Amino acid sequence: MTRARIESLLASFPKLIPAGTQHTSVETADVRYVYQPLEDLYILLITNKASNILQDIETLHLFARVVSDLCRSLEQREILKNAFELLGAFDEIVSMGYREQVNLMQVRNVLEMESHEEKIQEIIARNKEAEAKEELKRRAKQLEMQRREQQRRAAAGGPSGGSSYLGGGISGYSAVPQREFNAPTPARTASPKPSSLRTPAFKGSGMKLGAKKSQQSALLDALGSEAHLSEDMSAPATPAMGGTPEPVAVPRNDRGSLPLVDPESVHIVTKESISLELLREGGLNNLELRGDMNLHISDPAFGRVKLVLAPAPVTFGPELQFKQHPNVGKFVANRDRLVALKDPSRSFPIGQPLAVLKWRYSGKDETYVPLSINCWPTPSNDGKCDVNIEYELENEGVSLYDVVISIPLPDGSYPTVSSHTGEWSLNSSSHSLDWTISLINTDDRSGSLEFSVGGDDASAFFPVKVSFVAQGSIAGVKVASVTSVEGGEVVEFSEDATVSVENYTVV
Repeated sequence: MTRARIESLLASFPKLIPAGTQHTSVETADVRYVYQPLEDLYILLITNKASNILQDIETLHLFARVVSDLCRSLEQREILKNAFELLGAFDEIVSMGYREQVNLMQVRNVLEMESHEEKIQEIIARNKEAEAKEELKRRAKQLEMQRREQQRRAAAGGPSGGSSYLGGGISGYSAVPQREFNAPTPARTASPKPSSLRTPAFKGSGMKLGAKKSQQSALLDALGSEAHLSEDMSAPATPAMGGTPEPVAVPRNDRGSLPLVDPESVHIVTKESISLELLREGGLNNLELRGDMNLHISDPAFGRVKLVLAPAPVTFGPELQFKQHPNVGKFVANRDRLVALKDPSRSFPIGQPLAVLKWRYSGKDETYVPLSINCWPTPSNDGKCDVNIEYELENEGVSLYDVVISIPLPDGSYPTVSSHTGEWSLNSSSHSLDWTISLINTDDRSGSLEFSVGGDDASAFFPVKVSFVAQGSIAGVKVASVTSVEGGEVVEFSEDATVSVENYTVV
């Protein structure tokens, strides 16, 4: 068919779609249009009238599944972005106008184009890197022993010649800086993960000093463990500097996307951490919540103040345990909760934070659960499993940022997402689907995700892991007002309340 003929057929298709019917095919005098809606777009198959309509519909469904598998969203911009991959996938399904006997898994394997030879070469290269790293450690240890030997000889030769001997001396070795070789060597297990390796300081094959793991066993592990390889190849390498490998400390941003708070002269920092384990059938296995409040006063004029805490939420029980600083008075029953010094004549420290209050809860009260997760896998008769997962904000006192819900996937299978809130991606290192929601608050408190994947074991999708950073207090501990001890004047203050996650799983 010529290009003009194809453009003519495509231009006439929108005029032929019948209104108000549920048919997915329409015929003209020459051709048959078989189509399927994909949100705002159509996926269209043009055949002659002598073709098998059932086979055409089955081919069309496979096309639709390929598009959903390769594109995160069924929008024109996303499809244009993945046009090259889609063209390659379509070419595997239809060849010379005829349908090939392939399924989605076979098309995906062809597109990935994995090579065992390439993996073997990568493993050999990693083994060489490991050997070079061991050589660097041996050299560093040898230089350290020589330095200590020089120090001992200098001490034995007398105090007058010690400094000049370390400067160059007879042996020609200069002093080795303590910073380079005094770092403790990290403990190694009997079979270390290759992902912990870093690029050596020099190129080449390195000396054969006997690696921890032979090349033959590494090759066998690679051919038998795809997840291990993907985790290793995704780990970035750290280049060595100045001939001595030094780990680079990457600063960790614990705030994530939390909005910053401009500190006043009286600044209160509240931090909570939560660790819990939810049950997939519903209920709570265990929960531990810890929090602390730090007071930072920068102006000496506000050194003698008292903090009035907001009343505890009626939904929370009295099992929340408080612990005050030794110089801070304890709470009095049936009265306002005050944070103030026992001696009113004294002042809080100026210019440095002081931990004035801590609290803790441990139990199974579901009131303290900030976010509920409901994961519902449903096996089907065709060897697949339909998974529905949804979340809902349970605690209105917090806003959750950078929420990531990680759902494990069965080995060797990949999901087809049909609908979702937020964004999703595949984590190759853990072979899981990472569902990301930027913000969950009272205005947008729930969402859901649906996908299908090969496998009929419902337990393969657990444990579901959740991570986030939050603004607010799960226990409802916050400052209502700050007043002066002497005159009772109201003092302007700022409060930065955050929540971090230690462990949040659904088992």
